[in-house]
Amino acid sequence: MSEAPTPAYGLVCLTVGPEVRFRTVTLSRYRALSPAEREAKLLDLYTDNISRLRGAADFCAARGIRLYRMSSSLFPMLDLIGDDTGEAVLTSLAAPLREAGQAFVDHGIRVLMHPEQFIVLNSDTPDVRVRSVHALTSHARVMDGLGLERSPWNLLLLHGGKGGRAAELTAVIPDLPDAARLRLGLENDERAYGPADLLPVCEATGTPMVYDGHHHVIHDRLPDQDHPAVREWVLKARATWTPPEWQVVHLSNGIEGPQDRRHSHLITHLPAAFADVPWIEVEAKGKEEAVGALMEGPAV
Repeated sequence: MSEAPTPAYGLVCLTVGPEVRFRTVTLSRYRALSPAEREAKLLDLYTDNISRLRGAADFCAARGIRLYRMSSSLFPMLDLIGDDTGEAVLTSLAAPLREAGQAFVDHGIRVLMHPEQFIVLNSDTPDVRVRSVHALTSHARVMDGLGLERSPWNLLLLHGGKGGRAAELTAVIPDLPDAARLRLGLENDERAYGPADLLPVCEATGTPMVYDGHHHVIHDRLPDQDHPAVREWVLKARATWTPPEWQVVHLSNGIEGPQDRRHSHLITHLPAAFADVPWIEVEAKGKEEAVGALMEGPAV
């Protein structure tokens, strides 16, 4: 893969417009179906979502977007324990799934995934830990099916999980299946794990940190993302990446100020601390509008 211009801004999952949208089914609706109906439903959904994912590659390529966060909800029911219907259906779609992944590779678009927050590897509840590893492994299986490499280039990103259990998180990561472990990244959050809490875990396990300046400001009650600590942590997080040119950060602004957890529609302020970050995921409600605005000219 080639190095991206600095910075490459990333689109998160969907578009404001109708171009990139995915279908789903609720668990209650799925369980009301017969086994044959379940298979037919998932075949219809998976086939359609693979086609839409393939379209997302073209959408990004047409706009010069070189980073795409793939939805973690493309294949509902794939991670159900004790029900292999989703796995069987996805296996039957191996060829179009690989073609969709190859479209991103051919376009030079980096693909990441940020699974649901209910994945808590260090939960104090054993059943939650088991289900979390199973779900994460299912997401890694999708990345494998797409033909995406097992490295942080194609990141599987999680938050730190249960607060006060950094040691437990450090202990569980080395035992994850390679398909998940080799792609794993950790992100600081607003409540449980600030960057200072997460760094020792990343260093001990060789896991890259995805630094989120907005989360850091809220967690540590900094005045804004121009605080010197933001630049300090951009560099500390970069040191966890191999190679450092693969570093990803998250960019968002609060609607009503730096301490507002809600994401604004567009990016109104691009921190100077991010000036030399190579890969920036844009977490704004405006999706492709926010990315396009940044690509036309950075906010100040």
